[in-house]
Amino acid sequence: MTNLASDLFPHPSSELSIDGHTLRYIDTAAGSDLASSDVRSSDGEPTFVCVHGNPTWSFYYRRIIERYGKQQRVIAVDHIGCGRSDKPSADEFPYTMAAHRDNLIRLVDELDLKNVILIAHDWGGAIGLSAMHARRERLAGIGLLNTAAFPPPYMPQRIAACRMPVLGTPAVRGLNLFARAAVTMAMSRTKMKPDVAAGLLAPYDNWQNRVAIDRFVRDIPLNDSHPTMKTLRQLESDLPDLASLPISLIWGMKDWCFRPECLRRFEAVWPDAEVTELATTGHYVIEDSPEETLAAIDSLLARVKERIGAA
Repeated sequence: MTNLASDLFPHPSSELSIDGHTLRYIDTAAGSDLASSDVRSSDGEPTFVCVHGNPTWSFYYRRIIERYGKQQRVIAVDHIGCGRSDKPSADEFPYTMAAHRDNLIRLVDELDLKNVILIAHDWGGAIGLSAMHARRERLAGIGLLNTAAFPPPYMPQRIAACRMPVLGTPAVRGLNLFARAAVTMAMSRTKMKPDVAAGLLAPYDNWQNRVAIDRFVRDIPLNDSHPTMKTLRQLESDLPDLASLPISLIWGMKDWCFRPECLRRFEAVWPDAEVTELATTGHYVIEDSPEETLAAIDSLLARVKERIGAA
């Protein structure tokens, strides 16, 4: 990890051992510099659980940690293969959506989290929603940033190129083209600052450390023979079970990956969700429009607290 990433993201990680691999995560109530006596995991206070996608890590959620971490417990996970977590080979860890989901369930159970507000982006939406559907009694609210929870309705050409036989893996793991492209192509309203780009790229500095980036790209199912297709179809069928919760859909409408039609699919299944459409914002929503994103999360937190108080 570079010093630059540490400077921008000074929060120490907690650890959980899962099947011989170390999953690391930020926990503002467990020894971080933001911990305070007022932060407790209790039945009466919400806990944010922030789940990243590809090719980011818990660094993506630093603004949520900074804004809420002194009042609420904030958990920001690094999936196995990502961020500060261990990066085993594909022979040692399956790198499927189901495997990441199961790891997240394990973390939620180990920490005995209650009144969870799931905040999820990109692959984190499918992983987080699938995990929290399995622990519905622990879930109090949902905030989604440009993601999906259903079989992909299309394959963006920029991602398809990274799956090409022979050339795809060397491009992703050798040249780091997927992650490097993301820090330039995932913004629309603003331009990412160089230090932020360096922080996002910091954990993915060699072939071995880019294994998860490559495997996430290849875990996108295009036909029924792909094992993750069944997992996504099950999640899609489970989404109506969550419709009664406070839900916030915060969408960058200039995202070339999770385009507005993905938002419309969520709106169809969750008609009471609070929707924030950010007309000029790209895929990295909280980087491109931080204040608007945090304002929407403020509203979600207020609604969750009101619901908890009325229970």
